[in-house]
Amino acid sequence: MRAYLYRRNRTRIHRTNSENEPFSENEPLLREPGPSRIQDYEQTQANNGMADIGVSQAALVEPRGDTGRKLPQYIAALTATLGALAAGSMLGWSSPVVFKITQANSTDYDFEVSSSQGDWVSSLINLGAAAVCFPIGLIMDALGRKKTMLCLVLPFTLGWLLITFASNVGMLMAGRFITGIAGGAFCVTAPAYTSEIAQDSIRGTLGSYFQLMITVGILFSYVVGSYTSVFVFNILCTLIPIIFGIVFFFMPESPNYLVVKGRNDEAKEALIRLRGRNYDVDTELSSLISKAEEAKNNPVSFLSAITKKNALKAILICYALMLFQQLSGINAVIFNTSTIFASAGATIPTAIATIIIGVIQVVATFVSSLVVDKLGRRVLLLFSALIMCLCSTALGVYFFMQEVHGADSSIVEAISWLPLLSLSLFIVAFSLGFGPIPWMMAGELCLIDIKAFVSSTAGTFNWLLSFTVTSTFNSLNKAIGQGQVFWMFAGIMVLGFIFIFFIVPETKGKSVDEIQIVLGAEPQTQTNTTNKK
Repeated sequence: MRAYLYRRNRTRIHRTNSENEPFSENEPLLREPGPSRIQDYEQTQANNGMADIGVSQAALVEPRGDTGRKLPQYIAALTATLGALAAGSMLGWSSPVVFKITQANSTDYDFEVSSSQGDWVSSLINLGAAAVCFPIGLIMDALGRKKTMLCLVLPFTLGWLLITFASNVGMLMAGRFITGIAGGAFCVTAPAYTSEIAQDSIRGTLGSYFQLMITVGILFSYVVGSYTSVFVFNILCTLIPIIFGIVFFFMPESPNYLVVKGRNDEAKEALIRLRGRNYDVDTELSSLISKAEEAKNNPVSFLSAITKKNALKAILICYALMLFQQLSGINAVIFNTSTIFASAGATIPTAIATIIIGVIQVVATFVSSLVVDKLGRRVLLLFSALIMCLCSTALGVYFFMQEVHGADSSIVEAISWLPLLSLSLFIVAFSLGFGPIPWMMAGELCLIDIKAFVSSTAGTFNWLLSFTVTSTFNSLNKAIGQGQVFWMFAGIMVLGFIFIFFIVPETKGKSVDEIQIVLGAEPQTQTNTTNKK
């Protein structure tokens, strides 16, 4: 008499032969059987003189190992983040250009741009991004992640053309606002897309590519914008979203989105393209279909979905990380780059100093992409908050001493090395943790039924905070002093460290279901089934 014991939550199948003796432990184990593998297995048993055993396919489907090709996923993620490169060039554009066009002898445009108008030209992208973040969540749920990002090529190109061929300040401001809309939309769609196409083991790495390409785009603007004419620079910026559209056109749609829309065949083909043809996509596809059917058969209102314990905790974490990112003082540090270099006694020109900071950002963000799936999100955030707090404190001490004793005093000269060191370490720490990770957390923490809403509203919150900080920083310096402002940023980072330590969970290598359980969702119990004959 032969007995087969199938355990759903184990990869090993326990079995005995006709003499009721166990098979050798060294024999091949049955893993990941699709329908064809079940047939092959039963045929093998029949050929060995064994009777067929009736067994359900569901009992044989076991959890997959993290197999499959990773290269197609890297390519798709990098292609998607070419939109982030376009957004980065938009963010970095104002640093070299606004200084040029606000000069009295500027010939880059046929009209004059005052200093106050230059401030608006710089900051309008924040308002454009904030305006689009909420509706873009609804749009990408209706059209899909891929189509939405392809549609964004149009406003990006239109905005850059308005900037390039502007005949008055109004056209220039309109172009900046429209490019801000496109850039802000990419900040929502690109992280959502990359989190949905990635396997768990590389999800963090792919998610960090978004911030990496942002920093590359900023560095591109610093370098090219400083050493070319404004017209040539604008043309090059216009080409980036066009190149993105051409390349990304050939990438697959998010399998999660396709399953939710009932396009299972397309979802399977997308998974094969992303994982390779030797990968058994049936199990992953079945899991996605099961979740989609469960959501369809047990409909939950949006209000109910967003007020669940795990959803509320995810929203709190996403919003808080965006808050701490923008109130960390990153913009204050960037704005003071030239002052800090000069205070340290450096004779480096402003353009070179800015490029150095851009290079530091790119290198540190690249390092973060390499270690985020090894060290984890939580560790990097804690390290980032701690180092940024110390650096802000040191900058505050320097500027406070400068205000009290004067820039030429001996005590200030004795610590002239402090601001340059603090600046560099601050940028490194931000780029390792608080730069990339807040943008990827909405994609990791939220289920697909609320992901678009949380991503979009968190993005809106981030851009509004950015606009507030950039527009009030100078007046805040005058009101309470530059040193005290940096100490305020340091205090905010202390609060951020405490919040991360007690509230933010580690998501490294965890599946969506595992993350939801960590956030407080009820685990879905699975009963073991035993088939005997």
